[in-house]
Amino acid sequence: WSAWSGSAMADPDQADQMDEIIEKYGEAQHRFEELDGYALDGRAREVLDGLGFSQEMMDGDVGKLSGGWKMRVALARILLMRPDAMLLDEPSNHLDLESLIWLESFLKNYDGALLMTSHDREFMNRIVNKVVEIDGGSLTAYSGNYEFYQQQRAIADKQQQAQFERQQAMLAKEIAFIERFKARASHAAQVQSRVKKLDKIDRVEPPKRRQAVSFDFQPAPRCGEDVVTLKNVHKGYGSRTIYEGLDFQVRRRERWCIMGVNGAGKSTLLKLVAGASDPDTGTVARGPSVKMGYFAQHAMEVLEGERTVFQTLEDAFPQAGQAPLRALAGCFGFSGDEIEKRCRVLSGGEKARLVMALMLFDPPNLLVLDEPTNHLDIATKEMLITALSQYEGTMLFVSHDRHFLAALSNRVLELTPEGIHTYGGGYTEYVERTGQEAPGLRS
Repeated sequence: WSAWSGSAMADPDQADQMDEIIEKYGEAQHRFEELDGYALDGRAREVLDGLGFSQEMMDGDVGKLSGGWKMRVALARILLMRPDAMLLDEPSNHLDLESLIWLESFLKNYDGALLMTSHDREFMNRIVNKVVEIDGGSLTAYSGNYEFYQQQRAIADKQQQAQFERQQAMLAKEIAFIERFKARASHAAQVQSRVKKLDKIDRVEPPKRRQAVSFDFQPAPRCGEDVVTLKNVHKGYGSRTIYEGLDFQVRRRERWCIMGVNGAGKSTLLKLVAGASDPDTGTVARGPSVKMGYFAQHAMEVLEGERTVFQTLEDAFPQAGQAPLRALAGCFGFSGDEIEKRCRVLSGGEKARLVMALMLFDPPNLLVLDEPTNHLDIATKEMLITALSQYEGTMLFVSHDRHFLAALSNRVLELTPEGIHTYGGGYTEYVERTGQEAPGLRS
């Protein structure tokens, strides 16, 4: 560059070219500063940190990351762009609780337009100020958050139902008059007038009934008081120690939600309890009459690609009969022709719903669930919460959905670098006692 610039100074033709380059460089420099380019590295690390990336991961190869982490990278890129408008499709799906709460805070301070789909009620309640409902091919906009939308939707349905009933009563009265006097010449003019009036009336439709999904699960078989016992468990991956002398006991009918920052060992604990991983030293013992159901993202990989949804259910429960299996498929979102879909064409969400249906039709007395709501829509999630709230077995689960955590947990196990902390009243009491919604947010 210095040799070229020196010769450019000596040659008048090249000097003109040099002036042009310097001018373009100046414009680029100005634009770079305008875009806050010098702070970009710092901002990128701040966003990645908020989304749960360690320093090592930030400097590592994106190609080596799992699908969920790649989704976080894609989200980070969009947030860093500071666009005028953002379109986000289920942004909370692959986040843990700390990252989700960080994203909430980021989006609250974002001053552009945001259009998103989400199945997380709490997330929507804190961010959106408008809800657009698509139902039966028509769009209806409601001002306010998700909770306000639900209230307004209920009021609108009630009003429409009352209007529909009033009109039906009026129509019945008019039709009765027409039927009574249509054969009488003396009333011909009145009958004709009423027939014309009925033809011109705009008919009020009853409110659309969104199908309430429900399913009565069979009671879980009873087991002994001691369901799972972990004694002096040590576990590590390579040079990283996850547990050092962990002791933990799960008793019948306890519903433990596992909390901890990213990398604290939440999923590892579930794997140990489920027998999907062995401790390096120490023991993990399940009670003799414990029948376990384990849901994790990898469970979806065991579905046979060429079998249909219905065949998969029939294979698992050959004695059940068609009607109960169709009802089961329907309540997990497979209605009509969808039960004939082959497993290989199912989306991640559909596979998750099918695995959940397989697990809950003949319920175990211990449920171990790793992010069970990740791909479920609001209706299916509500059905699951209702079903599990009546479930009489024992639960151990990890979730980033605060509505799910609050509705189902009656114990909290918090994994911290200093050791474990237990809370006896579920997620709601945990939030009250710690003043935070997730462990990584405490100062």
